[in-house]
Amino acid sequence: MSKNSNKSFNLVRQIRTLYITGVLGNLSLTGAWVVILAARGFSLVEIGFAETLFHITSLICEIPSGMLADIYGRKKMLALGNVMAIVGDLVMVFSTDFWLVALSMPFHAMAYNFASGSGEALAYDSMKLENAEAGYERYNSNQSIIYRVATGVSTLMAGLALYLGYRTSYLISALMGSLTLFFTLKLVEVRCSDESSEVENKEKIVSIRKLLSELIRFFKESVVFLVRNSKAAKLMFLNSFVGAIDILLLFFLQSKLRDAGISNWVLGPALFIMELGGVVGAKLIVKAKNVKYYKIFIICTLGVLAGVLLEHTSVVWIMVVGGFISSMADDAIEIRTSTKLQDMFPSEQRATLISISSFTFSVIMMILSPLAGYFFSIW
Repeated sequence: MSKNSNKSFNLVRQIRTLYITGVLGNLSLTGAWVVILAARGFSLVEIGFAETLFHITSLICEIPSGMLADIYGRKKMLALGNVMAIVGDLVMVFSTDFWLVALSMPFHAMAYNFASGSGEALAYDSMKLENAEAGYERYNSNQSIIYRVATGVSTLMAGLALYLGYRTSYLISALMGSLTLFFTLKLVEVRCSDESSEVENKEKIVSIRKLLSELIRFFKESVVFLVRNSKAAKLMFLNSFVGAIDILLLFFLQSKLRDAGISNWVLGPALFIMELGGVVGAKLIVKAKNVKYYKIFIICTLGVLAGVLLEHTSVVWIMVVGGFISSMADDAIEIRTSTKLQDMFPSEQRATLISISSFTFSVIMMILSPLAGYFFSIW
């Protein structure tokens, strides 16, 4: 295993910076983007189509973004993701019809693509470099808490976003993206691979003409790994399916709560409460180290399905409780699954394999998004 060549590398500083970018990257006035689009007059079917465009882009870019992170560096891909988020926000600022809204979706998707896998891989290999990878589940739990609290605060400001208007809200979001980029550039690139492989990769990426063959090689090696490790492939699929149901439920609850009679200013706190469910789930799963995975999976799946059933009551407080339970279950299973997968992945393919997991999620979301838009519009 090679050591990072940068002698100034400090694990505590690295993890702290990743936490900071996690906070800034998820804080936004536009977190309740579904309700913002609904307030602009777009139908749930149109919103579902926009979500589908997001996941079609993810479908195309997810795996290549992970391979590029493994080849060129995780820090560079994180920074590129920040840039994509800024561009997506600016496109939304100038959007006057659905087609510009649709145009912004690929940029936001690519921002997600370049961030997913890169951050986790950089964190795990940073810990592995210092023989501290046993702390990854706690790190992942903390990042999940940061994500839920930050997005919860973002949705808490849904009323403010509607008051300010979508243009001002997305402009503020773009400024937050610029601040996130500033801290991302402070990260230190880390490699945990054989010296021979590292030298070979450096030689190959010098020539742009060899990039395609390098991407193909990475993809083949990752597919071979998954074929030989069917357990990892199954974990990816099951985790993605459960997560997709929860995400779609929370997305469309933004609109369904308004239909149930909740006011714009109460909507934010309600969405924030639902996000806090993820914080509870992230805390509980760290304390459940000795509970077998299949038991956790069954409990969490039932929790997400319970959230869907409670949404159908059309009673505001019961719907919010359902969203809370679903978030709690989703974060718990995601953290435990991610930790199990990280322990299985080889370092030199880590970002690529995480991206394949996200790719699986995008396939499922692409199929379920329009169906969910129709489902939630008639029930």
